Amino acid sequence: MQPWLRRVLGVLLLLAGAGLVAMTEQGLLDNRHASDRHGGQIFDLGGGDSSTAGHHGNLVRVSGAVRVIEEPSDPEFGQRAHAPVLIRHVEMFQWRELRMGGDVHYEQDWVDRPVDSRRFAQTSGHVNPERFPIEGRQFDAGQARVGNYVLSAPLLHALLGGELIEPNIKTLPTNLAASFAPNGNYFTTSEHPDHPQLGDLRVSWEAVPAQVVTVFAQIDGDQLVPSASATDGKGFDVQIGERSLVDVVPDVPAPPSFVWARRIGGLLLAMLGALLLLPERPRTHHDALLAVGSGALLISAVACVMWLGTDMAVGAMWFGVALVGMGVAVWRLRVTAA
Repeated sequence: MQPWLRRVLGVLLLLAGAGLVAMTEQGLLDNRHASDRHGGQIFDLGGGDSSTAGHHGNLVRVSGAVRVIEEPSDPEFGQRAHAPVLIRHVEMFQWRELRMGGDVHYEQDWVDRPVDSRRFAQTSGHVNPERFPIEGRQFDAGQARVGNYVLSAPLLHALLGGELIEPNIKTLPTNLAASFAPNGNYFTTSEHPDHPQLGDLRVSWEAVPAQVVTVFAQIDGDQLVPSASATDGKGFDVQIGERSLVDVVPDVPAPPSFVWARRIGGLLLAMLGALLLLPERPRTHHDALLAVGSGALLISAVACVMWLGTDMAVGAMWFGVALVGMGVAVWRLRVTAA
């Protein structure tokens, strides 16, 4: 091979090795910076069935069916459901004011909040009670899990869906059974449910189903909680069904695959390039060690500079490899010169 061609090829191999390592580290850095916006390093745990050890404080994606361990209950009405969340809805039969152009009409209907009749254009004959004697409430399961992880309250409240359940009259306390009667999916105070009167109440319960979900949150012990350091102010996400990590955090690029294979490949390319740049002479093991040291010095210096200011531990690792490479190269040069 012509000397000039060998030098050109050596330079190209050095650049290729440095470029491969630079692309790998840049991919890792892009993933790290995007993950930091959500609160830290992200791991995909799949079904979340693995041990929780070693993941404390990390952000994770966990997917699977919600398992209710301790059911939620409404102690005031004695109702419960095998669901992660039970919601009590309270409605009152009240006057409503309807405006159509310049016309004002009044009708009575079930409304889930007090309607202030003092603001009506015609208050006479359309006076509503000022407050609800019973309020709507939400009751969380004592414990609901996805995989090995307990869902914290903010994640339970983010679960979607729900359907009315038929209340159990047998568990209704005696003091309320005197006022409420069952009517389909409701307990009502109406003497004639088909003809309610002003001020009548009806109470229903909605159960959020224990379905398959995908959760993105931070691990705290055996719990999944929102990340306190997320710049988006939310720090978690809950989606119905099994979703990939890209679906959950689309702004976070996937880290490069086969990271260490790419790093070793970059080192081998740099070593071969350095070997081609050595003066023409019969090759010895000294030349091979010199090429190893020079290649390691080059790619480690490139990677070290890229990680400075982002992760001092990774930067220090690359700096150490660069020092070792430089030491081997200087040692071989001295031996060869002697």
